[in-house]
Amino acid sequence: MKIKPEHHFKTREVHAGVRPDPVTGAILTPIYQATTYVQESVDDYLAKGYSYSRSGNPTVAALEERITALEGGAGSACFSTGMAATSAIMMALLNNGDHVVLSDVVYGGTHRLSTRVLSRFGVEFSFVDTADPRNVRDAVRDNTRLIFTETPANPTLKLTDIAAVSDIAREHEIPHCVDNTFLTPYFQRPLELGADLSMHSTTKYMDGHNVTVGGSVTAATMELLEQIQFVRNCLGSNMSPMVAFFTLQGCKTLSTRLEAQSAGAMKVAHFLESHPMAEQVVYPGLESFPQRELAQRQASGFGAMLWFEVKGGVASGKKLMNALELWSLAENLGSVESLVTHSVTMTHADMDPADRQRVGISDGLVRLSVGLEDPDDLIADLRQALDGL
Repeated sequence: MKIKPEHHFKTREVHAGVRPDPVTGAILTPIYQATTYVQESVDDYLAKGYSYSRSGNPTVAALEERITALEGGAGSACFSTGMAATSAIMMALLNNGDHVVLSDVVYGGTHRLSTRVLSRFGVEFSFVDTADPRNVRDAVRDNTRLIFTETPANPTLKLTDIAAVSDIAREHEIPHCVDNTFLTPYFQRPLELGADLSMHSTTKYMDGHNVTVGGSVTAATMELLEQIQFVRNCLGSNMSPMVAFFTLQGCKTLSTRLEAQSAGAMKVAHFLESHPMAEQVVYPGLESFPQRELAQRQASGFGAMLWFEVKGGVASGKKLMNALELWSLAENLGSVESLVTHSVTMTHADMDPADRQRVGISDGLVRLSVGLEDPDDLIADLRQALDGL
């Protein structure tokens, strides 16, 4: 199957990067579980580009080609985890004395990497409310070398105007990286909006089945990609061929899953708005969502993540999740199984309580990742748990 520029997303997610195996004709890319590659000559080695699996692997390369076709851009690099991808971006672009502007609401692991690891090596970080691009402009310094935004943000779903922030980054010749995990390239394509890098925890929607952990970065230019690939090779944080194989299969249904999961999330959000024990319900598809116009402008869907504030804080949050029967209490998102997470005690537990409160991660915040179960069953389970509080 030859993928052409005019092919639509759903065609690319099935076929991009994959060709029938030249030896057997197998329709799926084989799992090239090999350490090294024997070539007939130096010229063959240079032509094929494979020498050692830490530097490159054919199965991983097929996934990288597919992600590039979905995100757009010059190329992609896949990693052992989403945090390995984030780490490689920062290590490739930053030196001692450099400064980074980050969204004030980011995944807990990104916050830890910044404040507890890279800060030890002389890198400075400013956590900024990137929902207002003026804050980004004001935070840029002479030594700023990266702007890193997460939109929608985990877990509050606060949005950043990717095009506006990318304009600011371009004015200052600073790379802008967007964590696109929550919406995926099916609903949002940061590079088309001016960003330089789009990264994912492929563990989430790209896999979609709770099978693997992985990460990816798609770059707008080969220069940026090569910088990141160099760090990946040095650190040995490459994705394994087995993970790449599973992710290649999972992302074939990315669009179909997201359409159904997003529709389910809308129904769940409307139910929660009607329940007296839910003090606040946040979902980009709701009329009450404060940035709904931006959500509609820069993305083609609202996603399958939402959260609500349960009355009673931490105690009620724990009681609620212990009472749920169909929702799985687990620290992941984006899978076909619906998951519930209490951010204060799970994903953002290491974050300073004052910092959590400042950015809106309250004690009673319950994060929901809507899967592919029947929404009516999910709602019934939420109702019985909320009624019991």
